[in-house]
Amino acid sequence: MHSIRRIYCFAILLCLLAQPSHSQTAAPISASHQVILDTDIGDDIDDAFALALALQSREISLLGVTTATGDTQTRAQLALRMLRESGHGSIPVAPGRATRPPTTLTQEDFAKDVDFRGVRLPSAVDFTLAQIRKHPRQIELVAIGPLTNLADMIDKDPATFHLLKRIVIMGGDIPTETEKASPEWNIKNDIAAAQKVFSSGVPMTVFPLNSTRLRLDPEKRKTIFRHASPLTYMLTALYYQWGQETPTLYDAMTIASLLQPDVCPTMPMQVSVDEKGSTVPSSGRPNVEVCLTAHEEQFFQLYLQRILAQRP
Repeated sequence: MHSIRRIYCFAILLCLLAQPSHSQTAAPISASHQVILDTDIGDDIDDAFALALALQSREISLLGVTTATGDTQTRAQLALRMLRESGHGSIPVAPGRATRPPTTLTQEDFAKDVDFRGVRLPSAVDFTLAQIRKHPRQIELVAIGPLTNLADMIDKDPATFHLLKRIVIMGGDIPTETEKASPEWNIKNDIAAAQKVFSSGVPMTVFPLNSTRLRLDPEKRKTIFRHASPLTYMLTALYYQWGQETPTLYDAMTIASLLQPDVCPTMPMQVSVDEKGSTVPSSGRPNVEVCLTAHEEQFFQLYLQRILAQRP
């Protein structure tokens, strides 16, 4: 195990040294999206793939990563390691309120290698509210886990929460004429929080299960895992710790939609969350934009192009 870890760390170092240097006089990159990513990274593998896509996209200025649900500190350590070892160590990480763990962290070992000595992390709620005050009506809060942190912000400072540009979530399962629906993980694991967020009045775009069952087949996995970069080495390590065969990149659609909105066209809809955690459409005044059908081939073309590119 120690020899594998040494090889992994040496590979990361080689990749970092191979990154092209940037002149101090280079023109700054203008990002069109100021994003905070709220994630339950460490359970399923798709959160890590979503974070990787954000880091590889110059259109996105990632202001911070916040963690939600269960052992939020370990989740924060995992995100921090991904940021540090991919050359993005200046991006802040803020753990949310710890809750009863809904499941076992599959990628906990990856997080344990982070040295937290001397590191003081802000709370997710305080960090996000401070960023919203600093950038009013500019921040897109991308939530790819249960909505606990968002509800805590509404409880603490609803006026500031309403200064978000919009919320983008992966969550829910919308029944259609041809498909039944059931409560989806991110919604049902904090139903009260989801009800607060869906009724908050903040502009919101929703990517439910209908449009996010994006399975990363063996050929695409092989393409990513053979690529030599710090991010792809980490995705490979996290994939094997996750311990299952075929990842479904539900969460990555939220980031892809920022880059290419037509990858998952949306429609206005009135959606509420019932007491069982189901997302229920109705004929009322629309409160969200929802994508029910994604262009899967376009999504994977975008994803692979970005992940295999040099670091922006």
